[in-house]
Amino acid sequence: MAAPVYPVWVTRLLSGQWRQKGPPAIRPTRPLVLANKVANRREQAGEATCITEMSVMMACWKQNDFSDTACAKEIQTFYDCVAKAEKERKNQNEDTLLTRGNLSSSKVNKLLRRFPQITRYV
Repeated sequence: MAAPVYPVWVTRLLSGQWRQKGPPAIRPTRPLVLANKVANRREQAGEATCITEMSVMMACWKQNDFSDTACAKEIQTFYDCVAKAEKERKNQNEDTLLTRGNLSSSKVNKLLRRFPQITRYV
């Protein structure tokens, strides 16, 4: 019985002629340097605040033919709620780096402008 005849590529594969020596050569399409800016991304979408106060204020306006004097109490309650929510949001933004360790994209861009990347060697 005769030995089977294999195609040439099979014999080369089995003999190790196609094996690479060392790691494969990787050629990057772009230079391996950080960019000097990052994309502006929105932070996490905040939840809606003061919806109840706003709906009470609008209902009062509708009942009183959009008179501000008749709805002064509701308007002031709404403005107080907005001011409180804005203060909480600012406090949260100041503590962002301490809690999560992430910077916003605007802060990263500001730092990258101060310390640009070296793209060529002297």
